[in-house]
Amino acid sequence: MHAFDRSFIACQALVVDGNMTSRSIIVAQLRDLGLQAVMQCNRAQDARRHIEGRHFDIVLCEQHFPGESYSGQDLLDDVRRAQLLPFSTVFVMITGEASYDKVAEAAESALDGYLLKPYTGASLAERLKQARERKLSLREIFQALENDEFERAADFCLRRFHARGRHWLYAARVGAELLLRLNRHNEAQELCEAVIASQALPWARLGIARAQIERDQPTLAKRTLESLIVEEPTYVDAYDVMGRLHVEQGNLQEALDTYRQASDLTPGSITRLQKQGMLASFLGRHDEAAKALERAATLGISSKMFDYQSLVLLGFARFDQRDSKGLQRCVDNLRHALQKASGSRRLVRFVRAVEALSCLLNRQPGAALEQVRAIAAEIPDESFDVEAGCNMVALVSSLVASELKLEDAEQWVEQIAMRFCLSKALVELLASAGQRCPALSEIVRQSHSRIIRIAEDCMVHTLKGDPRKTVEMLVDHASRTLNSKLIEMARLTLQRHAERIEDGAHLASQIEDLRRLYAPAAVCTPLGKDTGRQAGGMTLRSCAPAAVQT
Repeated sequence: MHAFDRSFIACQALVVDGNMTSRSIIVAQLRDLGLQAVMQCNRAQDARRHIEGRHFDIVLCEQHFPGESYSGQDLLDDVRRAQLLPFSTVFVMITGEASYDKVAEAAESALDGYLLKPYTGASLAERLKQARERKLSLREIFQALENDEFERAADFCLRRFHARGRHWLYAARVGAELLLRLNRHNEAQELCEAVIASQALPWARLGIARAQIERDQPTLAKRTLESLIVEEPTYVDAYDVMGRLHVEQGNLQEALDTYRQASDLTPGSITRLQKQGMLASFLGRHDEAAKALERAATLGISSKMFDYQSLVLLGFARFDQRDSKGLQRCVDNLRHALQKASGSRRLVRFVRAVEALSCLLNRQPGAALEQVRAIAAEIPDESFDVEAGCNMVALVSSLVASELKLEDAEQWVEQIAMRFCLSKALVELLASAGQRCPALSEIVRQSHSRIIRIAEDCMVHTLKGDPRKTVEMLVDHASRTLNSKLIEMARLTLQRHAERIEDGAHLASQIEDLRRLYAPAAVCTPLGKDTGRQAGGMTLRSCAPAAVQT
């Protein structure tokens, strides 16, 4: 038996290899090293389900699986994005490829090792020892993260980086991620620039782009990303960040093009397929949406990475294709999900939306109208977010385009638009959701113009020396529209002119009540719920399991 750190004896290990002989050899080597609890599987997709359900201290995974589109790299990327791979887990990729690009790709993924075939039991033991040593060397950082002491963890990373201590580059990457999360964007960019000065690593350049986005410098961020993609065309995280930037700028076609490229590079990535499919749906590319979302569902409907919003938009695509059987499958899958999470109002709305489509396709207009009215009753609710608004606009436009008489259709769309027209990106998404009935899309754009005029009319009173009138008007309009932009304008105006406004405490109380109820719902993205890691980011967690998104 090879000399080995005794702390590994009680470790849980997972071996992922499509070749039964290779898999058996790896398992035997691990047992020789003292590990007793070793699980094995022959497909990366099966491994993903195992990792979702339990904690492993060591994962040894083959890079390529003949006949499968889902690779070991895809597995690593997916479990990182969904925050399913804690820092304490040692992840070693096994491959027969020795190219620099593959080794660099592994390093970018924050792997603990890259084992080249053929290898010996001694080389495996050495690689695991090295990984264990790094975990111990950076223990103070990881412990601070596990205790949610993020400022402290960032300071540990910065000290390690500036001193060029052991594993300083890895500490720099963790530190850059922490600084971005802590809104210390200038420091994050400086750290990434210092890393680039030492070694031109793609993740550091991507960190600069992310810092530029957070500092509201989209033009600079786009240039940084374009340059990175040209020089590193297979660095898929760069496409994720570029897609996010395009969405935030309201450039939906460019975002779709970017996510399509990312999906082509990683055809087994559930999250990227969902982004592509959702954008294609909003842009009216129904066949593309159906193809991407169907594949995402096939790959991962039972996965924690899967977002059931995909089934809603797939339902719209099936409705447009007049595919009643395909639409019914969406209904059945959503009902099944609701049975497992009966308290989810989000899933209730999902089921109602696709059932309304199914009823109309099956010539049951009365039942369809009943479902859409049930959703409409929730429009003023605090849990009704942008995603729900986009789905409702898409549903109403689909029903109206199918000549179902909806007397309140325009009123519902206007109510949603007045609440959620907060930025160019959200206006474009809402308008695109209503594309099946152009008149409804026009209501969205007109509502956005109305919100702008309301804000301007309110601010005139501050220019005339009466900030109290401005705040009162903003609070009044915000109470009626539930528009979080007007709520925030009221808060900032009151804060800026507090000394000139009598009884400001009463107004402040009203504003805080509105913010508490309606500001959180406004920021939810209609492109799926966040599953963990931000685009281009690094997972920062310990061993707590990721929550299921419902």
